[in-house]
Amino acid sequence: MSKVSTMSIPLEAVLHEDRVLILDFGSQVTQLIARRVRESGVYCEIWPYTATIERIRTFRPRGVILSGGPASVTEAGSPRAPEAVFALGVPVLGICYGQQTMCQQLGGEVLPSDHREFGRAHVDILEDCALLRGTWQRGGREQVWMSHGDRVSRLPPGFRAVAVSEGAPYAIIADEGRRLYGVQFHPEVVHTPHGAALLRNFTHDVAGCQGKWTMAGFRDMEIARIRAQVGTGQVICGLSGGVDSSVAAVLIHEAIGEQLTCIFVDHGLLRAGEAEEVVRTFRGRFNIKLVHRDASALFLDALEGVADPETKRKTIGRLFIEVFEEEAKALGGADFLAQGTLYPDVIESVSFTGGPSVTIKSHHNVGGLPERMRMQLVEPLRELFKDEVRALGRELGIPESIVGRHPFPGPGLAIRMPGGITRDGLAMLRRADSIFLEEIRSAGLYDAIWQAFAVLLPVRTVGVMGDGRTYDQACALRAVTSTDGMTADVYPFDMGFLNRVAGRIVNEVRGINRVTYDITSKPPGTIEWE
Repeated sequence: MSKVSTMSIPLEAVLHEDRVLILDFGSQVTQLIARRVRESGVYCEIWPYTATIERIRTFRPRGVILSGGPASVTEAGSPRAPEAVFALGVPVLGICYGQQTMCQQLGGEVLPSDHREFGRAHVDILEDCALLRGTWQRGGREQVWMSHGDRVSRLPPGFRAVAVSEGAPYAIIADEGRRLYGVQFHPEVVHTPHGAALLRNFTHDVAGCQGKWTMAGFRDMEIARIRAQVGTGQVICGLSGGVDSSVAAVLIHEAIGEQLTCIFVDHGLLRAGEAEEVVRTFRGRFNIKLVHRDASALFLDALEGVADPETKRKTIGRLFIEVFEEEAKALGGADFLAQGTLYPDVIESVSFTGGPSVTIKSHHNVGGLPERMRMQLVEPLRELFKDEVRALGRELGIPESIVGRHPFPGPGLAIRMPGGITRDGLAMLRRADSIFLEEIRSAGLYDAIWQAFAVLLPVRTVGVMGDGRTYDQACALRAVTSTDGMTADVYPFDMGFLNRVAGRIVNEVRGINRVTYDITSKPPGTIEWE
């Protein structure tokens, strides 16, 4: 089999017949549109608004969704949808900025609003339309989530108002003859309670999708893509033992078998006992070639005293690639590097396919890749959210003990230790983290929590222990609930639990004399501290 790029694979050979295209104008929640569409069994992809109409026609979408974005339609040079999108003959749904640019491009008018709406709002339903069928009724009032400073002030010819809010006279609009719809609010977020139903109405009732896309279908599609991309080449996979890299490794192994070699790099930033567990699991349970490289001294020497979080991530990314290249050379060469990169990683680092989203932080396996890397990337999970990866893992027969693990970042404890990294600090952090997770499991709470961990703070505080003064470090505990990692809420432990954990950490971890609990949601914070 000869090597070919993923883009040369005929789309009809690997994608489900029903598919929706989302054009990204830079909203930080664009990926949630894809999340909701896939939940309804429809395959979709996110492309930048700059995609050519030729490429869009080749994709043959059943419908197109225009996302929100941070720009203002009233500003010169602000993003626009390809004009031909509205003449494709397929339904188009504009969300927030997407609605505004659709109206502006089709002959309407958008102006700055005197009454901006951010957060929860209510819309009054004036008329019926296919978008609302079976969900919202004429005369009703419904909660939505708004985020806009502009508003449509005049509709294009052919459109009618379906709903209104206090700050948006055209909160929902429709041109049902051309199957063009627009909403000023964000149906993709959970704060619009029936938003997912509205999106389903668009994809199923308006666009005619049947909702037959499944994780089994994704598995078959990705296996075909991997085989086509790799051909007869050799692949090495960076294996951490977490959910993402484990699922990626098993999927790639199913696609190309002995052409895959997994490399587990112990960078000295893992949790207590993790290295031994990874080696034992993959050598004992899966028939996958595994190289174990202890590179902890290399990483910790390079990171000693490094405080800047971006420098930490990029240093770890650079060293990962160097170690992979060394191991690939020792194996006789490799053509591809496989990674467990997920959608949220990519969105937070840079817009998924070069679109206008704002960078939140780089990820060691996204923004941290050096340009000189000699291998091509294989990233079969790049379009999936965490819960979709878990579903794929179950589809592949991976044990629940691995599939159900809490997420653990590639840079490991380096980004759970703000300030300079030291070996003594890592030892304290490992022990505190281990105590926290032990207590969570003992309380039967592990599966109810998305992610939980300890953070060693670069802060020293005065304490009293054994009638003596201490001046030691503070530790923060973090536990959140989430469905996709893009938003998160703090887990509401009772004070008895937190007192028990804090007592154990202060008594059992020498060097820590104060424990705090982080109650910040995402947004405004991120789940990790760095």
